[in-house]
Amino acid sequence: MAKVQKISQLHPTLGFTEFDILESYRESFYSSELGKLHQAFPFSDFCKSIGLKENRRGRKSYFSPEGKVALMLLKAYTNFSDAELIEHLNGNIHYQLFCGVSVHPSAPLTNYKIVSDIRVEIAHLLDIDAAQRVLAEHWKPYLENLHVCMIDATCYETHMRYPTDVKLMWECVHWLHTRIVDFCKELGVRRPRNKFADVSKAYLAYSKKRKKNVKRSRKKAIARRLKQLLAKLLGQMNSLLKEHGKRLNLTPGFRRRLSVIESIRVQQERAFEGEKVSNRIVSVDKPYIRPIVRGKETKNVEFGAKSNNIMVDDISFIEHVSFDAFNEGTRLKQSVFLHQRLMKTRVKSLAADAIYATNENRRFCTRNLIYTSFVRKGRAAKDEKERELLRKVLSRERATRMEGSFGTQKVHYSLIDIRARKQETELLWIFFGIHTANAVKMIEKMEKKSLKQSA
Repeated sequence: MAKVQKISQLHPTLGFTEFDILESYRESFYSSELGKLHQAFPFSDFCKSIGLKENRRGRKSYFSPEGKVALMLLKAYTNFSDAELIEHLNGNIHYQLFCGVSVHPSAPLTNYKIVSDIRVEIAHLLDIDAAQRVLAEHWKPYLENLHVCMIDATCYETHMRYPTDVKLMWECVHWLHTRIVDFCKELGVRRPRNKFADVSKAYLAYSKKRKKNVKRSRKKAIARRLKQLLAKLLGQMNSLLKEHGKRLNLTPGFRRRLSVIESIRVQQERAFEGEKVSNRIVSVDKPYIRPIVRGKETKNVEFGAKSNNIMVDDISFIEHVSFDAFNEGTRLKQSVFLHQRLMKTRVKSLAADAIYATNENRRFCTRNLIYTSFVRKGRAAKDEKERELLRKVLSRERATRMEGSFGTQKVHYSLIDIRARKQETELLWIFFGIHTANAVKMIEKMEKKSLKQSA
């Protein structure tokens, strides 16, 4: 028997319905929350919107295109790691029904990296705008108050250590020294001399005392030594590659990382001289990550993707997401246009915090007859009491619903510490975290509408 079979291709092997255990599990699945989540998400249309198809060449995939999307949805819903997800998929028949596969008990899946492979495959195809149009079209009949738009931005933090210049340069130095040692051993040539052993001991001593109020002079001294050693090692590596590069099997990943380290050296040289460096690299593994200054009381700087979201009746959509810092106050017009494009309805009321209340945005809302939650400027209108009441309601609803949705997504749907390793997969991780939370909210809305129609 095959290790994994698609449920759509299974044929009944028993002639009596009382022995059809799969049918009993299927009935219990559709009455569970997981089954209702499956019905709330338009898998087929979603796959068509991003161009995810069945591979015609090579070995057949265990999962259908819809099953691959379901696996990504299931990961965000369960908040499991890749290994835990495969382990539960092997033993949970409802998870298998959700993904449209049947895993034989005697031959379970053992390669948990299949989740990562599927994530990479979908990430290369993902078109956020096209995918969100499909989701909005499917969910719109169940939404109310389509004329109200709420806007806010948040940062979905990535999984990384807190960066400092000393730690960043040490990682570069350690990687370069290790590669030089390996290459010299492979080529059979003499290893070039450098101060790595001395700097390594100094860095270890600095690290042990790092949390005990290390003086600025001590920190500057180790940073200077690391900067000098980094320049020395880069020169030795370039000389080695120039002389023996054709004999070495250099991968694209090696060349990319070497290029990143060269950029870090230039930036550190400029920073050490007191210059202000833009597009600062804070991670060797994730060079696309930038520091996002949020100005919060508990955390002044965050590292990850900043996303400007809109909310329609508790359902969030991504308006703009970027790993570079941006001012969300300039995105109000685009947010209104996105709302009207997805909902096919004119925005009449808008709720946003004070950063969006620029004069340009106020004029835009006035021209388009949009009531806002912004604090009034200028003379009071004749119906000022009604306007003030509307502003209070909009502000309260935005603060409650939108801020609450950010917390729900981060705590319950894998967005508090994103462990993706590439820019594309990190964006996919964010996308499925947000829209899995939306699909769970849609369960109640769909049940509520079906009860109204049956009443």
